[in-house]
Amino acid sequence: MSAAIIVLLIILAVAVVFAMWAIGGYNALVSLRNRFKNAFAQIDVQLKRRYDLIPNLVEVAKGYMKHERGTLEAVIKARNIAYTASQNAAANPADAGAVKNLLAAETGLAGAMSRLMVVSEQYPDLKANQNMMQLTEEITSTENKISFARQAYNDSVMTYNTKRETFPTNLLAGMFNFSEAQLFQIEDAAERTAPKVSFA
Repeated sequence: MSAAIIVLLIILAVAVVFAMWAIGGYNALVSLRNRFKNAFAQIDVQLKRRYDLIPNLVEVAKGYMKHERGTLEAVIKARNIAYTASQNAAANPADAGAVKNLLAAETGLAGAMSRLMVVSEQYPDLKANQNMMQLTEEITSTENKISFARQAYNDSVMTYNTKRETFPTNLLAGMFNFSEAQLFQIEDAAERTAPKVSFA
C-alpha cells in the first residue's frame, strides 16, 4: 500500500469519526431541547387550568364584593395578560424572551390574586360559600401541580443548557443555533411564594 493511500485512509477515518461525533452531538441537543419543550407543555396544561378557574372564582366573588370592582377587574386583566403570555411561550418555549414575558405576567397575576384574597377576607359570607371553597381548593391543587411541573421543566432546561455550553458540543450548538433556554423562576424573593388561596 502506498503512503498516499494510507494518508487518505487516515483522513477518511478522521472524517468518519468527526461526522459520527457531530451527528451524535446534534441529536443529543435536539433530544434535550425536545425534552424541555415537553416539560414546558406540562406547565402550560396546568397554567391553562388555572386560567380557566380564575374567571369562575371572580364570578362567585362578584356577588359578594360589589364594592371591590377594581380588584376583580385587576384579577381578570392580569389573568388575560398571563394567558396571552402563556400562549406565546407555549408556541416556542425555546424563545427566552417569551418565557421572560410569561414570568413577568405570572408575577402580575400572583399579585392580583393575593390582593383578591386579602380583600375577600373582609366578606365572611364569601368565605363560607361552597362554590368559593371548592374553587379555591382546585386553584391550590393546581398551584401545587404547577410547582412540580416547573421543577421538572427547570431540570430539563439545566440539562440542555449544560450540554449546550459544554465543550465540544458548544461548537455544534453555535453552528446550528441552539440558543439558551430560559429557566422558569421568579427573580424577586418576595414573589416566590404562590398566592395563598384559603377561606378557612
